[in-house]
Amino acid sequence: MIKVVIVLALMGFTFSTVSCRETTQDKVENSADAVGEDIENGLEEAGDAIENAAEETEDAIENAGQEIEEEIEGTDDYNGDDDNN
Repeated sequence: MIKVVIVLALMGFTFSTVSCRETTQDKVENSADAVGEDIENGLEEAGDAIENAAEETEDAIENAGQEIEEEIEGTDDYNGDDDNN
């Protein structure tokens, strides 16, 4: 009788451990998927920020070049507007 109880207890423990492992495995997979999505979203946001910064830098360089050209030609007004406009 004691052997039967021990065997049933061991079987119950084994089945509970197996089901727990599957649940844990599912949770790990879900967490890994979520982390992957977070990384992907973060990289997309970083790429967008880099593109925006590059465009702003390009615009600033273009404006600076225009202002320098106006200074050299003597067509620049002190407030940044052209005298020719």
